[in-house]
Amino acid sequence: MAVPHLTATAGPEPTQTVIDDDHLRQMTLGDRGLEREVLEIFIRQAALMLRRISGAKPALAAAAAHTLKGSARGIGAWRVAHAADRLEQTASGGDSLEAFKAAIAELETASREARAAILARLAGRSDDAGADPPGRRARDD
Repeated sequence: MAVPHLTATAGPEPTQTVIDDDHLRQMTLGDRGLEREVLEIFIRQAALMLRRISGAKPALAAAAAHTLKGSARGIGAWRVAHAADRLEQTASGGDSLEAFKAAIAELETASREARAAILARLAGRSDDAGADPPGRRARDD
């Protein structure tokens, strides 16, 4: 049932994994190639959004966090989605500079964790023979 995934903004899902495997499998219709592509896109997009957020004014940070929140929900990265939602709310709500910076730090930490989990997942795939090496296309530089 997909309803529990919609409640991710209230807090991270109660699972121990960084990426919700069941949700990701459902979103990619079980297609491992599509899963790989979606995960690689997420890594690139997360890096881009974090660069936009870094040093940005609250309105721009909120917009970038909103974009990242949607992407994180799409792959089942609930902690990233929750952190992005918190940043979006903090930036839009006129909270203190300290709260804004704390929300950015939380999102950066969650995103690093998701990136590491995704790269480890992609490196462990033997069914993608002939594909680019894990992380090669996903690097930001």
